[in-house]
Amino acid sequence: MKLKIDDSKRISAVQKEFNDAFPYLKLEFFERPHAKGSGSPKGQMKSASLTLEQCRKQHGSGSLVIQESQSVASVEKLFFELYGLSVQVFRKSGKLWLETMMTDDWTLKQQNEHGRELSS
Repeated sequence: MKLKIDDSKRISAVQKEFNDAFPYLKLEFFERPHAKGSGSPKGQMKSASLTLEQCRKQHGSGSLVIQESQSVASVEKLFFELYGLSVQVFRKSGKLWLETMMTDDWTLKQQNEHGRELSS
């Protein structure tokens, strides 16, 4: 999948594109990046109605290519390094969304398949 990143795009649009590609995963945006293996405080979560401009200090535009073979940690790192966006991937588990902090080394494909199994 290829995500276009620019300041005018809303968080909700990025979330929808990501979720369309990975239906059992979702992206949440936060004020600061989290350390590998740890979660992000819920109080730092950004509203989906905000634009990317409102969520970052680094304002470059471009495209972010995300492949199912990439690990969660590498995708989260790319968002921050290239565009100054702090994101956390969540996996669906039944009716709940869980942070993938303990499985950040899993690929997006593994995470998505596991979420499908847990939700069926």
